[in-house]
Amino acid sequence: MKVKYQTKNGRISVELEGDSQREIFSQIAKFQEVFEETMCGKCGSENLRFVVRNVDDNLYYELRCMDCQAKLAFGSHKKGGGLFPKRKDGDDWLPNRGWVKWNPKTEKNE
Repeated sequence: MKVKYQTKNGRISVELEGDSQREIFSQIAKFQEVFEETMCGKCGSENLRFVVRNVDDNLYYELRCMDCQAKLAFGSHKKGGGLFPKRKDGDDWLPNRGWVKWNPKTEKNE
């Protein structure tokens, strides 16, 4: 079975394929977790951009707010290579749904 899915804001559409409703459901859930973030958790802007940075041959995936420069970092699953938003630091939930902004005065993400 094939399903066409489009994000709420209409920016991205994808065609998913699976043998069962559960498979399709799982694929939509994984897609939504990464691509349905439509608003900056710091300033509320919808002016977001997908960014991939290469540092010492390591790729870092993030969603960046083009208005306040906050970012939502994504981790990579060890199996399968899928992405997930980093909303926790260890066992603790991060504020602003994981969106952080570099503060040059304290030299920390806030």
